[in-house]
Amino acid sequence: MTAFTAGLSLGLSLIIVIGAQNAFVLRQGLNRAHVFAVCLVCALSDAILIAAGVFGFHLMVDAFPRFEAAARYGGAAFLLIYGARSFWTALRSSQSLKAADRSKGSPAAAITTAVALTWLNPHVYLDTVVLLGSVSTQYPGQNVPFAGGAVLASFAFFFALGYGARALTPFFSRPVSWKILDALIGVVMWSVAANLLLGGGV
Repeated sequence: MTAFTAGLSLGLSLIIVIGAQNAFVLRQGLNRAHVFAVCLVCALSDAILIAAGVFGFHLMVDAFPRFEAAARYGGAAFLLIYGARSFWTALRSSQSLKAADRSKGSPAAAITTAVALTWLNPHVYLDTVVLLGSVSTQYPGQNVPFAGGAVLASFAFFFALGYGARALTPFFSRPVSWKILDALIGVVMWSVAANLLLGGGV
C-alpha cells in the first residue's frame, strides 16, 4: 500500500468514529447552519495536527531511536483497545440519530464550538499526533504523501458529513446502521494494529 493510500485509509478509519466533534458537524448539517465554516475549521485543525504528528514525530524518532518501537507497540495497544470498544459498541449499542435542534445560532458561536470540540478533545491528539505520527514512520521518506492522504481524508469526510447530513438521517435513524459502522471500524483498527506489531505498513 502506498504512503498516500495508507494515510488516506487510516485517516478515514480514525475520523469516521462518531464523537462530539462529528456529532456537532452532523447537527450543523441537519440544520443547514454555517456548514461551510464549521467543516473548514474542523478540517484545517486536523491538517495542522496531522502535520505536527507526521513531521514532528519523525524528528523525535530520529533523535530518540527507541521511541519508535515504544510508539509502535503503544499505538498497537491503543488500536486493539479502540477496536475492542467498537466491537463492544456494535454488540450493545441501541443509539440512533435523533432530530437536530432547529436553532441555527450565530457563525461566531458555531466556529467557537467547532474549535473547542477539536482542540480541547484529547482523543484528537491521540489520533492525529500520536497514532498517525507513529504509523507514518513505517513509510520513511514519504511523510508528505502520507500526511497528504490523511489531510485529504479529513477534508473529504468533514465536508461530506456536513453537506450530506440530511441524506444520512434516514439511514442512521436505525440502530442497526450504527452497529454495522462500529463493527467495520473495529475490523480496520485491529488490522492496523496487526500490521504495526508485524512491522509492516497499514
